[in-house]
Amino acid sequence: MTAYDVSSARDELLDPVISMRGISKSFGHIQALRGVDLDLYRGEVVALVGDNGAGKSTLVKILAGVHPQDSGTIAFDGENVSIPSPAGSQDLGIATVFQDLALCDNLDVVANLFLGRELGHGPLDEEAMEQRSWELLRQLGARVPSVRVAVATLSGGQRQTVAIARSLVGEPSVVMLDEPTAALGIAQTAEVLNLIELLRDRGLCVVLISHNMADVQAVADRVIVLRLGRVNGRFRAPEMSYEDIIASITGAMNLGDRKPDSGGAK
Repeated sequence: MTAYDVSSARDELLDPVISMRGISKSFGHIQALRGVDLDLYRGEVVALVGDNGAGKSTLVKILAGVHPQDSGTIAFDGENVSIPSPAGSQDLGIATVFQDLALCDNLDVVANLFLGRELGHGPLDEEAMEQRSWELLRQLGARVPSVRVAVATLSGGQRQTVAIARSLVGEPSVVMLDEPTAALGIAQTAEVLNLIELLRDRGLCVVLISHNMADVQAVADRVIVLRLGRVNGRFRAPEMSYEDIIASITGAMNLGDRKPDSGGAK
């Protein structure tokens, strides 16, 4: 059985952790999303790619509870849900790491990891939070000199690791990463890609939003191409090619002309 067949068999046996159907969203006269269908499975990396304005960020922000969809449904573990706020998204088990990381540079690693989720009633349990911080960072193979140093003193790769570790505090099922390797050097990019594979190996679903096709092809199990608010390509590794992905992004190939494997339930 080929790798393709193994993946297909897996998809037939597993139910998606998130299933989106007919998702549409407008901002005034701008139609950002038009009837998007998307299934996400545990233990896989799904890359969302597309040109600027394709709808990637809008789709992610709907799952993150930043924007409500205008129409369509979202199911989590088979049950229809609404995601009215970022807190509601986190409660479901969806964690989002946006491109700006939203870290407080003047605070140390522990304070950043537990900001808004501090442990202890009354006095904070600093010892428990520090121990948990080290556990999370060790799980990610992080190379951080101390959890008591200010985040401002860390490298770009270390800061990305702290942001990812913070997303794991609530033990999510889905982690969404928005351009996690942007502005990183080669070595730091390799570290972040290793983290993404580690999250997948732990059974999480990782949604990767990226313009870097080399990163996408290095770690993605599936690639979903958005163009002008619609899904214009669905590809599965290792059959996906750079040329086909670019053709779908630019519109040179349309999903109606050639329908790549969806990777999900039929």
